[in-house]
Amino acid sequence: MIKQNLHTHSLFCDGKNSIEEIVNEAIKKNFSILGFSSHGEINVDGVSKIKHADLERYKEEVKMVKDKYKSQINIFLGIEEDVAGERYLEGFDYIIGSCHLLGNMAIDNSKKGFIELFNDKYKGNIYALVKDYFKEISKLCTYKEVDIIGHLDLYSKYNEEEEFFNFSDQKYLSMVYKMVDEIIVSNKIIEINTGAIARGHRKSAYPHKNILEYMAKKNAKIILNSDCHDKDFLDCAYLKTIELLEKIGFKEIMVLTENGFVSKSITEFR
Repeated sequence: MIKQNLHTHSLFCDGKNSIEEIVNEAIKKNFSILGFSSHGEINVDGVSKIKHADLERYKEEVKMVKDKYKSQINIFLGIEEDVAGERYLEGFDYIIGSCHLLGNMAIDNSKKGFIELFNDKYKGNIYALVKDYFKEISKLCTYKEVDIIGHLDLYSKYNEEEEFFNFSDQKYLSMVYKMVDEIIVSNKIIEINTGAIARGHRKSAYPHKNILEYMAKKNAKIILNSDCHDKDFLDCAYLKTIELLEKIGFKEIMVLTENGFVSKSITEFR
């Protein structure tokens, strides 16, 4: 069975555990592939990021565990590059491209913060918010170094009960579908992210099921990640999410190898 997570945060940014602690937990949980993806440097206060002075040490620690545990697990060095932050063009095995900010306001730090963004900046207009968010995602589609588009509908983190918008709203979905098409054309991988489940904000992964159904019809490339900030949730809701993806109609999941990304049958993940 393939068990992979490429979206992993450690003490180098806002994770709770050291690099080696996470590796040992991954081995315990029978992971075959583990990638570290510290938040890249970004010049905004209150936003999680790796310190520039720590970047080389981060690389060295990941390379150390890669060699130390090579007989037990395949380890890769990555980074989560924010569209508003520094760009990382070389030195990594893969890069996750994400958007965590609109202007200088964080989308996902807290529900209170999102309400402020939604009500004050956007006057309760979800279409305007999503339009601006997707402008940022569109930029990531043009970044050659980016392999994976992270948490496509991050703005829905606090919308489990549809407090801010309806997940079935056709005007909203048409905006999302257009973005999915653009990502597919750019040949990026779309992340299926279970992180909000681990943190108690959602019962299902990003993107929402309505979006996943469209992605499956369009044969979008996908990857399953837990966006891990706590080693105890390294494989949060994995089997449940695999079952959902299969039911929706996905046939393959992308896997990182020493020779780059390859597609594997979804049946190999359960």
